[in-house]
Amino acid sequence: MNIRLINIGKTTVPYLIDGELDYMRRLQHYLKFERLDLKEYKSAKKQSKEVLKKKEAELILKQLNPKDIVVLLDEKGKEMSSEHFSVWLEKKQMIGPKQIIFITGGAYGFDQSVYSRADELLSISKMTFSHQMIRLLFLEQLYRAKTILNGEKYHHS
Repeated sequence: MNIRLINIGKTTVPYLIDGELDYMRRLQHYLKFERLDLKEYKSAKKQSKEVLKKKEAELILKQLNPKDIVVLLDEKGKEMSSEHFSVWLEKKQMIGPKQIIFITGGAYGFDQSVYSRADELLSISKMTFSHQMIRLLFLEQLYRAKTILNGEKYHHS
């Protein structure tokens, strides 16, 4: 199974970039992982947040295939423990979709058209983090899930 992470915008904070690269390198041992950073639209005086979200939605929706499982990383999503996430991921792998696509939105979140296409919403935390920081947190949890499933010593319960 392939896992793809689609982001609106690029990570610009050096320590977050370093962390992301570290976990993406670690993940290569476990699965085929791809990351795609799409254009982030900046707020302009003439464009509302809704217009910006619609533009970002167009970019996101172009990247999705009908058979993809689409999971939005969203504050309104379901919260899971690391163990529960690993079980959830294993179940998705058993179903055998070609790929699971996780998506982080831009600064204003997702347009309704992206919510409509999503199969699930997943929250990393009840706390609010920058969309750049969520990428690193997600990559760490994905790596943790794979080590849990393999019975490795990374996760302590």
